Amino acid sequence: MTTLAARYRRFAALRLWLLAAMAVVLCATLALDLATGPSGLPFADVVAGLLRPAGLPVEQRVILWEVRLPYAVMALLVGASLGLAGAEMQTALNNPLASPFTLGLSAAAAVGASIAVVGGFTLMAFGENLAVPLSAFVCAAAATLLIQLLAWRYGATVDTVVLFGIALLFSFEALLWLMQFIADSNALQQIVFWTMGSLARATWNKIGLVAAVLLLCALWSAKNAWPLTALRAGEDQARSFGIAVERLRLVTLLRVSLLAATALSFVGTIGFVGLVGPHIARLLLGEDHRYYLPGAALAGALMLSGASILSKTLVPGVVLPIGIITALVGVPMFMALVLSRRRGA
Repeated sequence: MTTLAARYRRFAALRLWLLAAMAVVLCATLALDLATGPSGLPFADVVAGLLRPAGLPVEQRVILWEVRLPYAVMALLVGASLGLAGAEMQTALNNPLASPFTLGLSAAAAVGASIAVVGGFTLMAFGENLAVPLSAFVCAAAATLLIQLLAWRYGATVDTVVLFGIALLFSFEALLWLMQFIADSNALQQIVFWTMGSLARATWNKIGLVAAVLLLCALWSAKNAWPLTALRAGEDQARSFGIAVERLRLVTLLRVSLLAATALSFVGTIGFVGLVGPHIARLLLGEDHRYYLPGAALAGALMLSGASILSKTLVPGVVLPIGIITALVGVPMFMALVLSRRRGA
């Protein structure tokens, strides 16, 4: 018994060290993200500007505090939100391909944003138009509720939820094409730019809202870490522990919709982070959701922070839409993970 307890302590300590290492790497990528950009702000000036903003010239202070820092922080928060959302969705649906992107939440958010752009809706708050992100959030949340309603009406099995999600994905993509077809040239340009995904719209007000939702959902997820871990062992096993599986799945997917819809409503369509991040965390930390969930959030944040750096360095003087980077990098990463798991099996 003593040996077993010692092995468990080593197991837990190793995972805590891995989480700490991921956090350190994330801090390094944040610093590198702040030091990269078309303006050529030196790293020493970045550090000095963070510690003593008044010591920088006005132009550099604006670049650091109003452009680069919101951009970099939003990348961390959105990446963590998508990573956590993808991890919970894969557990709730017992499907390694489940993510906010593959089950249609991203497409629903894009349709909502397109409706606001084509309709010319305006909602001024905090000095900016929030009609587009609000419309995107409403559509993404409504898509999740519709999936849940259809699954409940026709049998709330895992396969049913996944199939309804895939069907909605294609439906929302068709609606998005329709909105692009009827949009004028200005609205079409805005829709295309939004669907590519971009952190350029980040402001401190938006960052505060995304951070608040992420904190709320992370604490909520932590309370459900044990039931979610039990669910990974199988529905029958979870029920034997007295867990209401259907209710757990519904609550988890609603939490996922809140996380993903909030994040995507401000930055546009970003794929593969919610798909690949959880797989990285699972390989490093295993299935214990006390470590797996924060690991998935850190992996998602690392992915999007790295993509943010690449978006500013691949083409000198140009900041590429980050959704393009995540797709280009996410596909080979996901294929590498799939192949490594097959070799391991």
